[in-house]
Amino acid sequence: MSADPEPSPSERSAAVHPTADADLPSGTVGRPTELEVFRALMGFTLDDFQVAGCEALEAGRGVLVAAPTGAGKTVVGEFAVHLALAAGRKAFYTTPIKALSNQKYGDLVRRYGPERVGLLTGDTTVNGEAPIVVMTTEVLRNMLYADSPTLDGLGYVVMDEVHYLADRFRGPVWEEVIIHLAPDVQLVSLSATVSNAEEFGDWLEMVRGDTAVVVSEVRPVPLGQHVLTRGDLYDLYAGHVDPTAPGVDPPISPELADAMRRRQAGDSAGGGPVGRGPRGRGDRGYRGGGYRSGGDRPGGPPRPAFRPTPRFAVVRLLADAGLLPAIVFIFSRAGCQGAVSQCLAAGLRLTTPAQEAQIRQIVEERCATLPSEDLAVLGYWEWTEALARGLAAHHAGMLPIFKETVEDLFSRGLVQVVFATETLALGINMPAKSVVLEKLVKWDGSAHVDVTPGEYTQLTGRAGRRGIDVEGHAVVVDHPGLDPVALAGLASKRLYPLRSSFIPTYNMAVNLVAQVGRERAREVLETSFAQFQADRGVVGLAKQAKAHAEALEGYAEAMRCHLGDFAEYAGLRRAITEREHGLTRDASRERRAAAARSLEGLQVGDVLEIASGRRAGHAVVLDPGSDVGVEGPRPTLLMDDRQVRRVSIAEVPDGVRRIGSLRVPRGFNGRNPAARRALSADLREWLPQAAPPRGGRQRPAKGRKAATEDAELASLRRRVRAHPCHACPDREDHARWAERWDKLRREHAALVARIEGRTSSIARVFDRICDVLQRLGYLAAAPDQPVTVTADGQWLRRLYAENDLLVAECLRRGVWEDLDAPGLAAAVSTVLYSARRDDREGEPRIPGGPAGTLGRALEETSRIWSTLETLEAEHQIESTGPLDLGLVEVVHRWAAGRSLEVVLKSTDLAAGDFVRWCKQIIDLLDQIAQAAPTAKVRETAHRSIRGLRRGVVAYSSL
Repeated sequence: MSADPEPSPSERSAAVHPTADADLPSGTVGRPTELEVFRALMGFTLDDFQVAGCEALEAGRGVLVAAPTGAGKTVVGEFAVHLALAAGRKAFYTTPIKALSNQKYGDLVRRYGPERVGLLTGDTTVNGEAPIVVMTTEVLRNMLYADSPTLDGLGYVVMDEVHYLADRFRGPVWEEVIIHLAPDVQLVSLSATVSNAEEFGDWLEMVRGDTAVVVSEVRPVPLGQHVLTRGDLYDLYAGHVDPTAPGVDPPISPELADAMRRRQAGDSAGGGPVGRGPRGRGDRGYRGGGYRSGGDRPGGPPRPAFRPTPRFAVVRLLADAGLLPAIVFIFSRAGCQGAVSQCLAAGLRLTTPAQEAQIRQIVEERCATLPSEDLAVLGYWEWTEALARGLAAHHAGMLPIFKETVEDLFSRGLVQVVFATETLALGINMPAKSVVLEKLVKWDGSAHVDVTPGEYTQLTGRAGRRGIDVEGHAVVVDHPGLDPVALAGLASKRLYPLRSSFIPTYNMAVNLVAQVGRERAREVLETSFAQFQADRGVVGLAKQAKAHAEALEGYAEAMRCHLGDFAEYAGLRRAITEREHGLTRDASRERRAAAARSLEGLQVGDVLEIASGRRAGHAVVLDPGSDVGVEGPRPTLLMDDRQVRRVSIAEVPDGVRRIGSLRVPRGFNGRNPAARRALSADLREWLPQAAPPRGGRQRPAKGRKAATEDAELASLRRRVRAHPCHACPDREDHARWAERWDKLRREHAALVARIEGRTSSIARVFDRICDVLQRLGYLAAAPDQPVTVTADGQWLRRLYAENDLLVAECLRRGVWEDLDAPGLAAAVSTVLYSARRDDREGEPRIPGGPAGTLGRALEETSRIWSTLETLEAEHQIESTGPLDLGLVEVVHRWAAGRSLEVVLKSTDLAAGDFVRWCKQIIDLLDQIAQAAPTAKVRETAHRSIRGLRRGVVAYSSL
């Protein structure tokens, strides 16, 4: 009898969190409910999951809505706004990024009018005391810690894209907000479909009270999966597979399989697109089924490089198939820009004359605020020409106004193809008919990694425009290592778990201690989702540990011996084994080191005897090689079989012995067969005269010799023989049980350590952070008195940067006191900036030189960072990254009033990156202007802000 299929997240959610209509009020006769009023305002029929979420809200419950991208979960958030206005209370709508906040602000202004809607994003403040305020999550967190009066009357908070709390850098802010919101605030959490929505809902219920969990896995527009290969588009799944519910590892289309085989056959013949070589870690190479990655054939000529379908050809195919508008994801900024250039060079035009005229008008209107002298350096003219043809790039390196214009034109249906990096997948409303993935491998900042099922779902989630398209389309372009079977598995695994990234910070610690005291703060942090998940994991581990303990008792009984303590006897036997292994390892290391030493100091022409290994025989040194560390040199030798080899110690395990020398002709070419024959003949002629005959030299048994001479090993063996259990007739039977007992004992100890590590793990980190703060004087604790926040700690409360403690120390020690406005902006950049891999240049230039005012301040800042790093290491706290001086000259020039052209010509930094970093620096300078202990630094910070906030940096779309 087969097992029942595992229930889906929505089925599990319905079982754990019922939201039946019978449990919710339906209103009174003659008076419409707020939901009925809201439905009439919306003008379209709500989906069942939207109704369930709205009904729970009207019943006074918190709500978690998990649904696919584009399903319309924001309707539930908008209903919370409606309820707040109806009750005369405030509603905050929070988002993870400023662009999404700006977009939502525009949506709500269109519905409720500008006088009732505000916006707070750190660098933009519009009508902040309005009854509806859209903001980034960090702004709300800062309000909560500052006990802002703006929180008065708050009734509802909508947290859009709440799954963002898994983000390693900014995710903890979401948990801070959820934990610290007043109990009477109803929380609406909107998430992508995650596999552990019930677990997240359980945590929300624990910290926020009654919470309904509403899960929908139904895409509003079905998604077709395709592969583009050899100029044709093929369905990914076999014809009988339902693409909306493909199941686990669905079969692929026979037509696709045949096309891929023909492509591979063409590769093997060298007559078509071919593989690029052996499959690397980041590629999804074929596994069985007749598929094979490209690569050079042993003994044959190398294959030509794989020629993927050109990007302009991909666009033409999509246009011919009626699959535009499309978003093409290319995991590289340069790749996105290059794709646009390729399409322009190929003469692609996807717009009519009327559309082109409309595009040019919109672009001119939106970019009218840009200074005319900056247009050329910003690439405005090339960008506009591409837009006029219906093509655009979209990535974080672009100027914000450029990205917003692309988003506007794409949403209007004027731009037909956008080449984008994965940053587009988050939040911004840009639905398309098709989504194309050029590869299934991306750079994550440190390595090339496979796209995960969750990432694939997020990226392809934009395909299919509700109310416009009958079906959306996800297209993967054939590329080296593409395995359609693996792709089918990837595309069918649509769910991924939500994992907390929460960890206490210095700013969080001083704020919590100031508000509720250290002990209560510790308890508050133990309510985090991170600790909740850790504790749930402990439950399963504890059960496993209990089973281990019971099994250990059984094993101990089975190995019991009537002659003595068999556990003690077994321990002696294990000690012998470990000592023998240790001696063998030591001997092996010594033998390897001796082999490496024998390769040192060789000279050209040395004749060597190689006693053992794959290269055993005689050889002449052609190149002694260079020392490459513990492995020693790798000399190039002419072997006695006339082959030239570069030899490592792995090939000469017993090393080499120099037995003489031969003259190697000047200019000897090891690739010349005649030269090799001549030198090999000289070697054969020389050997009988100079070298003793080679016998069957045996490898010395150093490990065995060491074992026989080791005093400790001899003592252990004597103790074993003298032990009473050694004479037991059932000794080996007992020994087998003892081995099982020891193996399980070690597993049990590791399990107990894991449990101890997880229990109160967040609180322990908090304790270590508080210890550092006390050591530095930001917290104080008198005997028998509660921990309090000192005067220095009070202004640390207002610093929210990732390097908050470093900034506080620099301010407290007066390191930045003598800097002018450009100098302070440049110094602040070092604690924020982190160069991308392709933005790193040589040694950064410091205005005024290393001995100047700024240079000395940066040197002292670096010294403080080093001191803090040491202190954090002592307290087992993960340190923030080192200072990066890569932006110092650029920011200093801009703050000093230099033109954008001059500033950007001195760096490879993209204009969009420059603006983004400047805005982050302005944000931290604004905090310093509020928190700095001296009026001089506060005033300098204000002047720095004015110097930075100009031109393209000052631009706001509002």
